[in-house]
Amino acid sequence: MPDEDDSTVGDGVDRTTDDEANPTDHRVTRLYGEPFDSGFAQAERLHLAADLAAAIAVYEALLTLAESIEDSPDVRFLRAHLLADMTSVHLAATDLAGAEDTNKRSRALLDDIASAPMGPRGRQLWLEMLLRTLIAGADLLRRTGRLDEALACLDEAAVRLPGFDDPDGLRTSELGLNRVHLMMDRGEWGAAEDQASALLSTTPTTAVETVPRLLVALGLICSSTGRFDPAEDYFARAEDHFRAIGDTGGQRTLLAHRAYAAMHRGELDLAERLFAEASAFFEQQRWFGDLAVCEQARAFLAGRRGDAIGAEELLAASLSRFERLGASIAAADTMLLGAQHAYGRGDIDEMKRLAQGARDVYQEREIHERCAQVDLMLARTLEDNLSRTDHGDHERESIDTALSFALPAALALEAARYDFATAHARSQWLELADEAMQLVFRLATRRQDQGLLFELAEHRCAGASLALDRTPPAAEPVEGPAAVFPSAAMKSYAHHEHAEGTMTLGGVAAEAAASVGLRVAPPPKVRMSAQSGPGRVALQEYIAAAEFRYHRRIAHEDAVPFWITDELTSRPVVQVRLADAGDLFMTWTWAGGARGFGTGQGPCAEVDQAVRELTDALPGAGDGAEGMRRAFDAGALADHGREHRLARTLAEALWPEQLTAQIRQVADRAGRPLVRIQPSPRVAQVPWELLAVDDGTDVRLIDLADVVTTAPASLRPRRPAPAPAQNTGTGPVVLVLDPRVPGFRADSPLGSVLGPPGSDPELLSLVRTRLDAGAVVPSVATPAEAFRRTDLDRDWLSGVLRKGARRLMYVGHVSGAPVEGGQSEDGTLHLCCDAGASGLAEPVRTHRPLSAKDLLLGSLPLRADGEPGARIWPAPPRVALIGCESGGDLRFAESFGLATAMLHNGAELVTATRWVLPTSFAFHRLAQLPDSIRPLSEAIVAVDTAHEDEDPVRSLGGWQREQLDRWRADGRIEHSPLLWAAMTCVVV
Repeated sequence: MPDEDDSTVGDGVDRTTDDEANPTDHRVTRLYGEPFDSGFAQAERLHLAADLAAAIAVYEALLTLAESIEDSPDVRFLRAHLLADMTSVHLAATDLAGAEDTNKRSRALLDDIASAPMGPRGRQLWLEMLLRTLIAGADLLRRTGRLDEALACLDEAAVRLPGFDDPDGLRTSELGLNRVHLMMDRGEWGAAEDQASALLSTTPTTAVETVPRLLVALGLICSSTGRFDPAEDYFARAEDHFRAIGDTGGQRTLLAHRAYAAMHRGELDLAERLFAEASAFFEQQRWFGDLAVCEQARAFLAGRRGDAIGAEELLAASLSRFERLGASIAAADTMLLGAQHAYGRGDIDEMKRLAQGARDVYQEREIHERCAQVDLMLARTLEDNLSRTDHGDHERESIDTALSFALPAALALEAARYDFATAHARSQWLELADEAMQLVFRLATRRQDQGLLFELAEHRCAGASLALDRTPPAAEPVEGPAAVFPSAAMKSYAHHEHAEGTMTLGGVAAEAAASVGLRVAPPPKVRMSAQSGPGRVALQEYIAAAEFRYHRRIAHEDAVPFWITDELTSRPVVQVRLADAGDLFMTWTWAGGARGFGTGQGPCAEVDQAVRELTDALPGAGDGAEGMRRAFDAGALADHGREHRLARTLAEALWPEQLTAQIRQVADRAGRPLVRIQPSPRVAQVPWELLAVDDGTDVRLIDLADVVTTAPASLRPRRPAPAPAQNTGTGPVVLVLDPRVPGFRADSPLGSVLGPPGSDPELLSLVRTRLDAGAVVPSVATPAEAFRRTDLDRDWLSGVLRKGARRLMYVGHVSGAPVEGGQSEDGTLHLCCDAGASGLAEPVRTHRPLSAKDLLLGSLPLRADGEPGARIWPAPPRVALIGCESGGDLRFAESFGLATAMLHNGAELVTATRWVLPTSFAFHRLAQLPDSIRPLSEAIVAVDTAHEDEDPVRSLGGWQREQLDRWRADGRIEHSPLLWAAMTCVVV
């Protein structure tokens, strides 16, 4: 075979040089001589131009010629090369039978000459061709649904790869791309995104064919998980690469990918047009696999238009093509869509046949996410049938059957988000999975099962657990079939584990993927008893069923009580949890000398309307000065009459009268109770204290009870940080008061929030009081020196917190993360750090903020010997974060913002704010208050006083009641809830 140390090829091959044969084409690779070298070049050009039939014709002519030459190892290698290239063309044309034939013949020829004498270059060429054959074989096996065999083929290629000289990483990236495709076919979106992103960052630009296909894969991952803008960005970049190399087929295939994204985005007319255009091209080129995919999608669109006949015809055509090609998984997808159409026309037997047929394929191929999708479809049809048909005495049994399908499947789909490396990707996935959980809540409500609703709320509110490992943990084994939730309606399937374990990245690629975002793990199991020890776990039968059926970890093995009541026996306490599932669901339980429980449900439309009215009354985080002006001029919280109407609207939509009655009864018998509220993201900005809980009066919830916000149970640190050297009960108070942000003047967006140092008598008195009471950090000679300092950076803060402190009070700028981005950990504090400070937030001018991600991850993503944030910034027992929306964490599906980061790092209580705070200067400028009235300063003093009190929640609630009384008495703007109702204490 061709080698620098021996002859290039056997007798009978024209040794004409490239320049002689092609005087104007210098792109022909010199390998075999003519006519083979120019023939290879011509076939490759035809392949790129999407003229696949012509490319095959060229290869077949060359193969016929090669077979006429006297047999030798060199000639066998030439024939193997031709067959390998033919395999690539057959795969491009979705001629899977042709690809399988040429791939097997190529591999047989390569095996025949494996032991033939070869020089170094010849051995490398042989090994490269073997790798190509293995990778193409894996691609073929994947497309025909033989995923385990495809993985084995890739594993064999990975074993061979170290012996191949691959300085540019081309074969490495090609192997990685095929692993990505395999993960995508299994529905392992998070793992696929991790690997594709890591590969893209390490694949050289010389890999001109691999790079655009990696971009396409990332685009498909994003569009499949609800992230359409980044998907289009990836597609646009892929299109540029395809155009640069003249790959017409790649460009035309993008039409179908963009149509798919448009369909999932809801732009059905655009999707129809793009699919039709792509279909015409695929049919012309006889790319029947791609054509079948388009027909499948167009059948769905036809069904949405009400064209039942057109949908059936397209489904039949798609299914027939997939079956002829041997593409079993794609055929199963078409069968599932056909099952939905069969149910729509009332053919229940056909629906069951097609759905079970699809599920059998998915189960055999271990595509567990799609198994869950089938089960959800069956549950939806059962729910629909319950609404259409009177089931009489069998209704409870029918609901139970629907739940046996729906709840494990919904849990599995929801848990799939833990595969993703970023909170944004997880939040977008949750939007897709949320429909399944809404179905579950509807079924539980229909069954009038208060116990199940309780457990659903507890599991949903437990929250994701922070994962500080650099790589995600491997899936844990699940229990056998005898231990799981029994269901006569569900088949039991044995599970065959991969001998090689889970697919993981290695080396630099693994580190790059693991450091992309804040990784999380499943929530802890929630014990439905406040006592320790064994007991019922929320949804335990359904969790076991989901883990067995779909082979996905649903909950962490660590179990926590649904709440801790050890220190709450001195006063009555009610724990309220809220869960979003279309409607707003509420559960509550009493402790501390009071007994009882209850559930409530707020209709989605009423809840959304009430929340919109509240949002309109608040200064928007992204609206700047104009948003604050609007809140003062026209917001409901700035006028007593409109504020009361808003408070009543919120109460009617969100708060059950039954719970108010219980609070009154408990208060009359045992004194003012404590209401612990864990809000859902939708209602996280609601000032619960303000709710006007009586119709016709101005009684507010805070008149009847103290109110505290609770964070998810998953935030309780399982491994507490080492105790500081100094006793936190007698340690200093750390005061960070209006620190000077580098690069920002006092009157700029990140300028002063408290005015010139020494200009506020109330705040000077606060510092003096703390100095008189004990140690204060930073050490100051006069109170004025505590303000607008330039030395309070992250390293200083770490040092003082590591030494031990009993309190931390921060007053300054906070930049909240956009809720639509899904990444609460991007919220930041603005200390005195310059841009050179080490951290995970991007610099702003000459300043690097300290993010919640920093507080959580510390230096783990930055250094091999890094430390978690809880060791670098261990939080004291009480923390005050007085800044704009510092407590906005709970507005996110994953609460990992500043307030909850402090709880994670050891704080027992954090006082934070629900929305953007007006400064005293804003009151002066927008409400024309005299300079002597400083509402923000009064609030700061109230928080400081509360944190010195044995019961900070009661103390802060007392101040808020005083403000409410003044507001009701005179309606003056300085007593408006616009400021004081933003404050809340957050505990776990």
